[in-house]
Order: sequence, then structure tokens, then C-alpha cells
Amino acid sequence: MRQRVALRALACIAFSVFLVSCGGGGSSSPANPVANPPPQAPPPPPPPVPTSAELEAAAAFASRATFGMPYTGIYRIADKGHEAWLDDQLAMEPSSHLEFADELIRRRDAGEFKPADDGILLTITFWRAAWWNRAITAPDQVQQRVAYALSQIFVVSDIDLLRDNPPAITSFNDVLLKGATGNFRDLLYDVSLHPAMGIYLSHVNNRKADPENNIFPDENFAREVMQLFTIGLFELNEDGTYQYDANGRLIPTYDSDDIREYAKVFTGLSYSGPNAWFGRWRPYFREPMQMFEEHHEPGPKHLLGGVVVPEGQTGLEDVEDAVDSLFNHPNVGPFIGRQLIQRLTTSNPSPAYIQRVTNAFNGDETGIRGDMKAVVKAILLDPEVADPINPNHFGKLREPVLRLAALARQFNAECEDGMFYNNGYRMQYHGQQHPLAAPSVFNFYSPFHAPAGAIAESNLVAPEFQITTATTVINMVNLIDLGLFHDDQLFSPSEPFEPTNINIDDYIEMATNIDLLIDRLDLVMMAGRLDEATRLRIKLGIESVGTDNADRARHAIYLMAIAPTYVVEN
Repeated sequence: MRQRVALRALACIAFSVFLVSCGGGGSSSPANPVANPPPQAPPPPPPPVPTSAELEAAAAFASRATFGMPYTGIYRIADKGHEAWLDDQLAMEPSSHLEFADELIRRRDAGEFKPADDGILLTITFWRAAWWNRAITAPDQVQQRVAYALSQIFVVSDIDLLRDNPPAITSFNDVLLKGATGNFRDLLYDVSLHPAMGIYLSHVNNRKADPENNIFPDENFAREVMQLFTIGLFELNEDGTYQYDANGRLIPTYDSDDIREYAKVFTGLSYSGPNAWFGRWRPYFREPMQMFEEHHEPGPKHLLGGVVVPEGQTGLEDVEDAVDSLFNHPNVGPFIGRQLIQRLTTSNPSPAYIQRVTNAFNGDETGIRGDMKAVVKAILLDPEVADPINPNHFGKLREPVLRLAALARQFNAECEDGMFYNNGYRMQYHGQQHPLAAPSVFNFYSPFHAPAGAIAESNLVAPEFQITTATTVINMVNLIDLGLFHDDQLFSPSEPFEPTNINIDDYIEMATNIDLLIDRLDLVMMAGRLDEATRLRIKLGIESVGTDNADRARHAIYLMAIAPTYVVEN
């Protein structure tokens, strides 16, 4: 024992001597002093975690600005901030629909598809497959969503030649994508010269007048470019309200003489491409229509706003002047702004909301009239969206296409070949709707549609209800059932492409706690708007399924997806 104590004492003495020799003890300074390093600054605190309210606001924002977001995407928006996230989106390179269709055409021509799959029945679905692939997978979600909104204003549909040629609608959709972040004036010009529009509204191969043979310029496009694409039927104030004359009557924006004058402008246009000639019947969709001067109506044209197109110009110079005359009309801002608001945020915007969007269109802050980035930001970031003047009047019905696209994106739909191929026929049958397949140039529904009853009596509109019937309501419930409980039924793929499936992996473990599961689904699907009565019904429905977590998760998503709170966004 004494020996161990002595050893410990010797060890302590030796350690003390070592410290003294190293300068660790005593008052002697070391031979080579080293300056003490400055104290390091403490690490910055971690960024604050988004609150529940911020996540709910981000989820609501995502449902308006995109085709839908999973929880991770919602979190990114909340973390980055709505405007910063939106700026990033609007700066992205658009994901081309034509490029996707061209890849399918290349594979078809290389013989990759079986003979049974290689005919016209497969080819006519290429443009549909391109739309759904981009809606589900494209990173530029805002641009894709705005392009879809524009496709319901600048309407072309999959009739005959447009259906049978994949570049027709895909290249037109690329024009809308470019316009979503470009300038409205350029968009109007590009739409006017696109061969898909030339076919749909019959100004391709539109000849100058030949009265002796009873030939006069076709007036179809000239009428619709005013009525539907730019200024509407009646003069508007900047806040979208109507102007009236001294007798209290609405003031028309144009008359039949104006239609005839604009029809003269849009003569002489035919397909471009190799060996182009006027009157060519075989379409070419990869370039704008070409002007053939000998078939263009000569002479001056008297347009709106006192604009006179002088004699002696080229045909395309006439088109430029006509587009400018429409673009500069004061109706364009409120007329187009109101419809874009309806497609993205609410069916019944207040006059003040429309006024602010009109200001953005007019370039009050940027100095650039028609800047679509400014318009999109004004619509999505308007204070009325976050804090409606009348919450009971704010919001809109989620149309069938948006319901299906949202489910695919909110639940990270997966597809083994990465194509997410959808020929769209099941969507069109169940929902009576498919992108760029409207029954007429007036779209699937009118922006002024007011279903009879409380909505009409309140002087409100609900456009999407025009295609909502007892049949479509039941059909959409059945379509969602197919997508959730039948692995290959979310989309309708064509051979030889793989099916697209809802991915519920993130929700299986969560299903052990039904309240937690409902909370997360409420955030992702409804932005926290689920009312207590509906929540209780959903909870009882989940409990009745049993204890299998996958079954619980699927039934929970199904019940949420058919709930009125999901179908109506507000």
C-alpha cells in the first residue's frame, strides 16, 4: 500500500516537472512565445423551422402556382419564401413539349415499338403524353401551370390534323410556355402565326378578296382574336368593371367593320417549311406560317384605336401593326388579367385585385407593358389571395385535370420507365376534360358561367361548374378509386409504356397514428382547411379499414381526395 502511494506521489512530481519545463507552470516565459488565437465567433444559429401557419400558406400557394406539391416541395416554399421561390421558378428554362414528342417519334421511326403499337393510334397520343409528362415531372412548374391557363384562353383543340401530328399541339404549347414568362405582345404575335391556330381558326391559306369569284377573307380568326384573345366584347375599366354610355348601355369594343378590316390583315398566310407554296394542304408545324405577298390583301386597313395600316407594307408588317393595335388597347390588361386570376386563384376577384393585376400588365412599376412575369407575380402574390376581402366568395372549383395532376404530384407518382405516359382517354371519359381538347374555341367553360342557385343569386360565377354534372362527379370518384386501389389505373398508358402509380411510402408508417396521418394529408392536400366534421368522418372511415398501415394510408388519401374541401380551393 505504501509502495502504491509512493508511486502516485512520484508520478505527480514527474508530471509537475514536465509542466514547468514546457512553460505550463511557474512564471518563466517560453523561449518562443506563440500568440493566443483570437476567440472564434459562435456558429450562426440554424435557420428557423417553418411554422405550421407558414407551411399551410406555402401549401395553398403551391396549389395555385403549380400542379401540386408533395410535403418536401411545400417545405421548400415555406423555407425560401413565396416570392424568392417564385422568382427562381420564373427564371427557369421551360421544359419543351415538342422535344418530348420528338423523342417518341424518333423511337417510333427506329422501330422500338411493336408493329401493333406503331400505328396512328399510338402516334396521336404522343402530344397528350408530352403534356402529362411535363405536368408531373417538369421542374418549371409555375411556367407549366401558367401555360395551361393560357391554353384555356388561346384555345386550340385536337381536331383532325392537329390530333394526327404530334408537333402541332406540342409546338403550340411551347409557344404558350415561352409566353408565360415573356411579353404578351410577343405571345399574341406568335399565336397568330402558329399553324395550329391557323388550322383551328381557319386563317391558314386565307386568300385576299376576289369579288368576281365570290371570295372574301375568312373572318374567323379576326373575330376571335378580339373577342376571346385580347379585348372582349365590351369596354372595360381598369378594374374589370364595365363602362356604360350616356344611356346606360354597354359599349361594344368592335363591330362587323372592324372584323372585316382585321380579316384583311390575316390573308396570305400558309405553311412554311421545305418547298412551301400558298394553298399547300400538307401542314408543317415546326415554324410559323409564312406570308405569301401575292395572296395578301393590299391597301390600307383601318383598325381599332384609329390605327391605319398604310398601303405598301409587307403582309407581316401589316400583322405587326394589327397585333400592336390590339396589344395597346386598354381592355387587354383587365380582360386577360381577370381570366388568369380565375384560372390560378379565384373565380370572383374583387375589382381592386383586377386593378392591381392590370397595373402590372400596364407596366406601372416595371415600365414594360405586357410583362408576363410581372403579371404572374401580381396574381399569385396579391394580398387578397392570402387575406380575402370576403372569404366566402374566394376560391374556385378544382377542375378534373387539376385534380388528377395534383394527386400525381402530391404523392410523388412513380413510373418504372420514367415516361409517365398518359394517353388521356380515361381522363377525358371520366372528367369530360383533357388539356388542349376543348369542344370549341370557347374552352370547356365560360369565364362568366354562374350555376343556378346560391351562386347566381349572389351575382358570383363558378366557371368550372359548367362541366360538373352528377355523372362527372361520380366518374371522378371512380377514377380516383382506380388510381389508388388498382396499381396501373391512375393514368391510361398505351403499350408498350409502363403504368404510373401513386407512391404512398411516406404515409405508411404515419398511418399507425391516424390523427398524425390526417394532419399531414390535410396540410399537403388542403393546406390545413379540413373542417372538424369532415375530419371525423374520414377518421371513422380509416378506422373501419383495419390495422394494415398501407390500407389505412390509401383509404385516407382516397377519402381526402373526394372530400368537398379538396375539390373546392379557397
